[in-house]
Amino acid sequence: MERQMISRLAHRDHPIAAPVSGAHVTRLLRRARLPEGARILDLGCGEAAWTLRALALYEDATADGVDISADAIKAAEGHAEMQGVWERIRLHERPAADFPVAERYDLVICVGATHAFGGLKPTVGHVRRYLRPNGLALVGEAFWEREPTSEALTRLGAEPSEWLDLPGTVAAAEAAGFDTVYGYTSDLSEWDDYEWSWTGTLLRWANENPGPDAEAVRATALEHRDMWLHGYRGILGFVTLLLQRTG
Repeated sequence: MERQMISRLAHRDHPIAAPVSGAHVTRLLRRARLPEGARILDLGCGEAAWTLRALALYEDATADGVDISADAIKAAEGHAEMQGVWERIRLHERPAADFPVAERYDLVICVGATHAFGGLKPTVGHVRRYLRPNGLALVGEAFWEREPTSEALTRLGAEPSEWLDLPGTVAAAEAAGFDTVYGYTSDLSEWDDYEWSWTGTLLRWANENPGPDAEAVRATALEHRDMWLHGYRGILGFVTLLLQRTG
């Protein structure tokens, strides 16, 4: 089974593809205080959980969502239709880094998708190009909650430079021409909810769908759970920054 399909299955019971609760997604979007007729862009939108929630909060806003996964885009279309906002969102199946700068937006969202641009620093530089003066960005990124152990680095297949600490993450985002006007650091319970959901949903699917794909799905779930429980739990943090473009 393809990795993208496994990821979709893993997020079935936690559609926000990051360790952020639904209540805090709403809180962050409300904090943006978008103007009337706001335009929103979601880079690496997946099934568009953030964007659809934004459209529910801001009833005259319109949005573009961009993702490389055809299955995720199809699912997002279905969710938009069910929620009655399909006329206010356009979905684009393409790499987020290749989406053209054809207009300026009031809010650009890129949460848990900085890998699409090669990391945080290139992501915030890219995001800024889409924003109107004083426009806002919601950028979600992992950071080292504490110094990583050698075991955590081994299990993650990462180098210490893979992520920054929290002050370094804020500084890197602001260096691209932003002020941090708000931020939310996910707590351990949100991480645990996300990881238990990710791994447990896959294991349940494997049990209920015996066949050639079940072994691959089960192996992915157990490998990921081991990496989390014995590796980065309590070491890797996640912060969502509300950034305002300066200049």
